Amino acid sequence: MIAPTGTQYSLSRPTPLGEARATIVQVAASLREFSIGGVNLTQPYAEDSVAPFACGIVLVPWPNRIEDGLWTLDGTQQQLDLTEPARNNAIHGLLRNTPYDLVEQAPDAVTLGATVFPQHGYPFHLETSVRYALVDDGLEVTHVIRNIGSTRAPVAVGTHPFLTIGDVPAEQLVLTVHASTRFEVDARLNPVRESPVDGTEYDFRGGRPLAELELDDAFGGVQTVDGVAARLTAPDGREVRLRQDENHPYVQVFTTREFPGADIAVAIEPMTAPANAFNSGLGVKWLEPSEQWSVAWGIQYAA
Repeated sequence: MIAPTGTQYSLSRPTPLGEARATIVQVAASLREFSIGGVNLTQPYAEDSVAPFACGIVLVPWPNRIEDGLWTLDGTQQQLDLTEPARNNAIHGLLRNTPYDLVEQAPDAVTLGATVFPQHGYPFHLETSVRYALVDDGLEVTHVIRNIGSTRAPVAVGTHPFLTIGDVPAEQLVLTVHASTRFEVDARLNPVRESPVDGTEYDFRGGRPLAELELDDAFGGVQTVDGVAARLTAPDGREVRLRQDENHPYVQVFTTREFPGADIAVAIEPMTAPANAFNSGLGVKWLEPSEQWSVAWGIQYAA
């Protein structure tokens, strides 16, 4: 039987911490599972399941939400399809249900590609690819977007990994986020202002127990520490870390107690732009015809 997420690409590599394994799926180029030494570092989901809560999927050409699916291009209003109808928003880009094509595969790496065709509210033409590569201390992910259309195109990139340390109860993990601002939102989770986190309950730079948190929040002013934007820490000192390059000044943190098989699951999502970026302009990269843009992030395990 063919899996509902299409072809499953299995990667493996020996590392000083034990064998690293990952499975990348065809639909949305989702990271379905990732482990080192038998310890899950992302929340896995079953092969016979679609990705719950957008687990591990690639978000292009925008992450998060566009309010009412509306934005303005050169004075003309654009209407995106409303893919979050309960909140009347367009969410998570245009490739979340798209099957990617295999570009290149090795035992420890795979590159998948997908095309964004001109469509409702987004009259642009893009070639995209994502490369997952196992390394000695984790996983490196590289996105490449090329404008193959005739006019400049607005783009942003996000990914939706749920991080974990699989042999530790989630209630025992501590979340740290190296961000100095938070986006306050309305009832439909669209941003209304960006505010400093200093002195608020949203300052996670010193770490907070995951068990006490309920979040669906975007953070800005990310100042990475040795490339690390956020991390989960176990009582024994082990850490799973989200690494982001300079193109990722934002991160979304989302917690749920409804993820299959998990008491608490936390998505820590690298983003090049926050929600509603096509209206605010924050983080949007405008690609000229034939121009190419590459961004990178990764997951690091410290044991």
